[in-house]
Amino acid sequence: MKLLTFSTLYPSAVMPSHGIFVETRLRHLVASGQVESRVIAPVPWFPLKGERYGEYGKFAETPATEERHGLQVSHPRFVRLPKVGMSSAPYTLAWTALRGARALQRSGYDFDLIDAHYFYPDGVAAAMVARALNKPLVITARGTDINLIPAYSFPRKLILRAAAQADAMITVCAALKDELVQLGADAGKVTALRNGVDLNLFHPAGREEARSALGLREGRFTLASVGHLIERKGHELVIGALAELPDVDLLIAGAGPEEGALRRLAESLGVAARVRFLGALPQARLREIYVGVDALVLASSREGWANVLLEAMACGTPVAASNVWGTPEVVASAEAGELMPSRTAAGVAEAVRRLRHLPRNRVATRRYAEQFSWDATTQGQLDLFQRVLAARGMPEFRHA
Repeated sequence: MKLLTFSTLYPSAVMPSHGIFVETRLRHLVASGQVESRVIAPVPWFPLKGERYGEYGKFAETPATEERHGLQVSHPRFVRLPKVGMSSAPYTLAWTALRGARALQRSGYDFDLIDAHYFYPDGVAAAMVARALNKPLVITARGTDINLIPAYSFPRKLILRAAAQADAMITVCAALKDELVQLGADAGKVTALRNGVDLNLFHPAGREEARSALGLREGRFTLASVGHLIERKGHELVIGALAELPDVDLLIAGAGPEEGALRRLAESLGVAARVRFLGALPQARLREIYVGVDALVLASSREGWANVLLEAMACGTPVAASNVWGTPEVVASAEAGELMPSRTAAGVAEAVRRLRHLPRNRVATRRYAEQFSWDATTQGQLDLFQRVLAARGMPEFRHA
C-alpha cells in the first residue's frame, strides 16, 4: 500500500518536535511492513533566516528535502498571506501540494491514497489535491482543527466540504468524533483511533539518575509542565498553583511567545525561585524529565489526545490534567492520575494535593500506560485504508 502523507505538522531537522505526533504514528504504520509512504510537509515561505525571526525564521531554514527515520520528506514552500492567511491558506497550500504530488508521480511513486493530517487548512487542501488527481483521501482530525477553527464560518464551510469528499476520517479521541459529527460530518465515515505511546523510549528506569541530572532538591515535590509556551497550554495556571503549594517546585519544558509573561507572573507571585524554564527539549530529554519529577501537570484548555500524558505515565509518573475534550479518555483510572476539579490555579493545586494525599504506585502507572501501545492504532489504520481502497475498486485490495 503506497501512501502520500500530507501535513504542515511534521518535524524537520530544524524543528524536530514540530508535529512529531504525526511522524510517530506514521513510523509505526510503516514498521508494519504493509505500507510505504512519501511525506509532503509544506512550510510557509519566509525571506529571512535566523532565530531573531522566531518560528518563521526556522521555517526559512528548513531543508527542501530530507530523510527522517527512513522516510523521504519534502518541505515545499507555500505562501501565507498577511491578514487573510486563514482564508487563503487552503488554496496556496493546495497549489504547492499538487505540484509536489505530481512530481512524486513523475518520479515513479504513484501513491494509492492521500493520508492527510489536521483538517484546516491541511485537510481542505488535501481534498483539492485528491479531487484533481482522483485519489482516495483519509483526513485525521487532531484537536483545535475541530474544537476551535470551525467557530469561524468560512473555515467551517470548507471543513464540511472536505469531510463530505473524504473517503474516511480519523479522530484521535471519541470526543473529537462526536464534535465532528455534530458539525455535520457523516458519522459512518469517522473512526476514532487514539494515539499510542512508544513504550521502549518512555520507560521508568533510572529515576535517581534523572533526579540527580536535573538537580532536583531532596524532599521537594516536583512538577513538570510540558508544551509550547502559548496561552492554550495553561502554564500560567500551574505557576499560579505554586502560591498554594509552598513546598512544590516546577519545571517547564517548552518554548514560545508567552515565556516573558510567564516569567513575570512567577516573579509577581513570589515563586520564581521554584520555577525553572528548560526551553524546548528533544524526546530523549523529555523522558529524563518525566522519570525525575513526581507528577506531570497539563492545564490545557483544548486537547485532542495529549501525548505528553501517556509519555509521563509510561515513565511511571502520574498526571494532573484539565478535564477537557479527549483528556478524560486518557486519564481514565486512578493509576493514571487526577482530573482537575476546575481549570484554574486552585483546580491545579487541588489535583496535586490529591496526588500527594494518595500517592500513586509508579509500577501501576506504567502498567496502565502499557495498554496504549501503537499496535491497535496501526492495525486500525491498515484496516481502514484497505476498506477505502477496496471500496474504490482497486483490485489488489478487493479481498484484503
